[in-house]
Amino acid sequence: MIMKKILVALAVLASMQTVDAQVKAVVDARKAVESAEQAAQNPKKAAKSATWMKLAQAYVNAYDAPTANVLGGNKQELALVMGNETPSSVEEVVIGGVTLEKNVYNGKNLYFDASGALIATEVTEPALEGDPLAKAVEAYAKALELGAKAADVETGLNTVSEKYFQEAYNKYSLGDPAEASRLFGLAADAASLTPSHRVDTTSIYYAGITALEGSEFEIAREYFTRAHDYGYYGENGAVYANLGSAALGMQDTVAAQNYLEDGFSKYPESGQIMTNLINLYLATKENPEKLISLLDEAKKQMPDNASLYFVEGNILAQVKEYDRALEAYRKAGEIDPNYEMGYYGEGTLHYTRALEIQEEAEALPVQEYQKYDELQEQLAATLKQAIGPFEKVFGMTKSDEVKQVAADYLKRLYFLFRDEKPENQEAYEKYDAFLKGE
Repeated sequence: MIMKKILVALAVLASMQTVDAQVKAVVDARKAVESAEQAAQNPKKAAKSATWMKLAQAYVNAYDAPTANVLGGNKQELALVMGNETPSSVEEVVIGGVTLEKNVYNGKNLYFDASGALIATEVTEPALEGDPLAKAVEAYAKALELGAKAADVETGLNTVSEKYFQEAYNKYSLGDPAEASRLFGLAADAASLTPSHRVDTTSIYYAGITALEGSEFEIAREYFTRAHDYGYYGENGAVYANLGSAALGMQDTVAAQNYLEDGFSKYPESGQIMTNLINLYLATKENPEKLISLLDEAKKQMPDNASLYFVEGNILAQVKEYDRALEAYRKAGEIDPNYEMGYYGEGTLHYTRALEIQEEAEALPVQEYQKYDELQEQLAATLKQAIGPFEKVFGMTKSDEVKQVAADYLKRLYFLFRDEKPENQEAYEKYDAFLKGE
């Protein structure tokens, strides 16, 4: 019993020492800033670049102090570096539809996902009021002005930029996209102030993405325009799609159409741009044939590009021009027999058409049973037409994801016709086993 009391006392003492050490780190950081600020106010010392470099570093250290011992990516790793510092409370919170575990510590909150991975860090008691990173930027600028080594200032400002970026990610993870956008913008600004004037297009683009998510459309358009002007277009021209979304958010349909048409002319294979443009045309009653005309221009430049015909098929399918869509999908297969997406488009077209026939049949009055029977025959025939194309996709694709989707369609199709012949039951079992990983 005595030994147990001693162990408990030691554990409590260790925990207190860890917390005390953390508090001391914050206090020491404040004292360092006070000392460095006093030096910067001394006329003789203020004339030296080293004084401002030291002040800048003191501000950065003060920013870091509350979470200085938060290292590692999960609870187990954190336990090693945080010692016996334990949370004062633990609760579940739902952020953006995701359940996280919130651990409340002295001066900070840590958020973990279901696997125990650290998702975000939130400082509740900063070492300094205001924005110490902004003060660090000013100090680095003054140091450079007084002749500090460009390489040292470059390193310092890049560090500040990285910390803004991480803080932006924290805010986004905690459901505050508007604040995340502001911080991503500050990350880009800090990078631009380096002696090399580094252009941080990633931060600029993310500032736009988070502003768009936060419905700050004007800010989003400004950042996407900056990214575009620096030659950063995102994956498959996504910046054009996002510029269009920002303009639509500002009720500027003319600008939105210009952005999207420009993007489509450069990235005709972008599903995001194409979908946004079709929806805009439908909303503004613009003729979707205009999109086909844009695509035809791309075909002249790339006549052997089968994917352009797949895109054409998708456009026509969305506006229910099914016969023309089918021709486009099959043309993709003619140009490149190894291009599975043409077959995939054909399969999904038949499947979509079948769902429409089913809805039409279900909407009929009871007395129209003859029409109902006719539609049921059309439904079965249309569903069977989808099997062949999906079989080709399954057999030829090298994409695991596409193979999984094709197998899922085939499983459902063969299940519907499993009683017609033994081969259908066998095919159903084959694709069911495949999807189960057997």
